[in-house]
Amino acid sequence: MDTLFDLIVIGSGAAGGTAAAICSEAGIKVAVVDSNPFGGTCSLRGCVPKKVLVGEAETVDAYNRMLDVGVGTSKTKINWPQAIAFKNTFTEPTPALTEKSYTDLGITNVHGRAKFISSNQIQVGENILEGERFLLANGAKPMDLGMPGKEYVKTSDEFLDMKDLPESVIFIGGGFISFEFAHITARTGAQVVILDRGSTPLKIFDADLVEQMVKSSAEEGIVVKRERAVEKVEMIDSAFAVTVKNAEGASEVFKADLVVHGAGRVPDLDDMNLEVLDVQRSRRGVVVNDYLKSVSNPSVYAAGDAAEIGPPLTPVALYQGNVVARNIIDGDKTKVDHSVVPSIVYTVPPIASVGINEDQAKKQGLDFRVNHQDTSQWYSSRRLQIKASSSKVLVDNASDKILGAHIFGPGAEELINVFAQAMKTKATASDLKSTIFAYPTFCSDIKYLV
Repeated sequence: MDTLFDLIVIGSGAAGGTAAAICSEAGIKVAVVDSNPFGGTCSLRGCVPKKVLVGEAETVDAYNRMLDVGVGTSKTKINWPQAIAFKNTFTEPTPALTEKSYTDLGITNVHGRAKFISSNQIQVGENILEGERFLLANGAKPMDLGMPGKEYVKTSDEFLDMKDLPESVIFIGGGFISFEFAHITARTGAQVVILDRGSTPLKIFDADLVEQMVKSSAEEGIVVKRERAVEKVEMIDSAFAVTVKNAEGASEVFKADLVVHGAGRVPDLDDMNLEVLDVQRSRRGVVVNDYLKSVSNPSVYAAGDAAEIGPPLTPVALYQGNVVARNIIDGDKTKVDHSVVPSIVYTVPPIASVGINEDQAKKQGLDFRVNHQDTSQWYSSRRLQIKASSSKVLVDNASDKILGAHIFGPGAEELINVFAQAMKTKATASDLKSTIFAYPTFCSDIKYLV
């Protein structure tokens, strides 16, 4: 195996794979190193398998909602073993296909954990590789819960590989992972509890829409307990007891057959010996400039979950990988722009957001108007028997441009992209109102949302 490279990419996911492919096609000698199967979090342990299971939850939910209007005769639920088998048809071929695509591009694939041993060398197993430049793109890992009994808590990775699902599940944390997996789990017929240490779950989303989503979730049997800081997990017989401290400081115990870690992820950088590189990092990742280059070492770039800047989303990682590649090839001419990034929580129905919310707009002293709509009785929701949906769109009064859009309900995951495009191209609310959309579609509602 060659040991000298122009660029060594650590991580084979969205950011690393994108940068490696573009650089290799430009004639740069590239190696990709990964201690996990090649393909990255999104393809193997995140977006792709999760959305496959979300699709099953959506189908079950739609069927059950329509029972009293002519569809079916009795409720159904997800068959978990079959659902996981279907999910595996997407994930299992990915590592081999990813490696082959890299090999076809002339990229050297290296398996193992990378550890820096000098300013231009890494050790991977028994191999020592030397690089002129490095890209840290090795993603994130579940944060350390730091409590007694943490070994009893399944990670999101492990949850996605479970062959069977028990009758009761507790999710620790009130973020993306917990809510998305809770909505999937509830459609298997299991009892679900989310334990959130804060008072407001999903903090980056509009609080009013989140409250409606939480209320809607409760009707599906998903119990959200707020201000419950988990203190320990114990195994009692074949079940688990989770002890929490509530807002009053009193202890409570919740019991379930399975406990899942949904309390967030952190950059997977701890054991790489980055001190040797003099790479400055924070809790969120490697500190980089607008070119995604380390502020303390010009031979190192970082992208995706390993970089301090930008939301930890797959489209952002793909975009950042492209920016890194362009800067390596052209010499640091392309800056990152995270000003318009849509985000979605794939609950059933989903909640989506792009731009700023009301509180942020007020803090910035902006002159804006808000169109807050309860869309539960709109045709788009009623025809699907969806009982809860709403939207909130912020428009700048002076320019008529969209400042932010927040949607909970059917089609939110697609509608939000229209608002993102409008914001990116600086289209106005009037532009959206005057657009002729095909009818009846979710997009035909847009002129009433702005």
